Amino acid sequence: MRCFVVIELKKGDFIPEYAGKMNFYCSAVDDMLKHPDDKPTIGLILCQGKDKLFAEYSLKDINKPIGISEYELTRILPENLKSSLPSIEEIESELERKITMVREEMAKYGVNK
Repeated sequence: MRCFVVIELKKGDFIPEYAGKMNFYCSAVDDMLKHPDDKPTIGLILCQGKDKLFAEYSLKDINKPIGISEYELTRILPENLKSSLPSIEEIESELERKITMVREEMAKYGVNK
């Protein structure tokens, strides 16, 4: 399966507005970046907490594959993972590259933000 995955990391509990924003992000990626052979973009909202009822109603009529999950912060990274993760600088560089790419794509369609 080939598709884009949009992940949004939120500090705090899930609120229903996050589902609408993720739906927007997935639609934009599907419209501007998706190849015709790609499957629909998958959205994942990661929050520190979630109310199951809020999550259920927020996603009820959205027809995109979007999920909500909780995460837990940990202060200590296991030693065996430290060498396999990118540095902060590498992450920032990759994010800047992706942002530039998305802005260039959006400019092609006359979108200014």
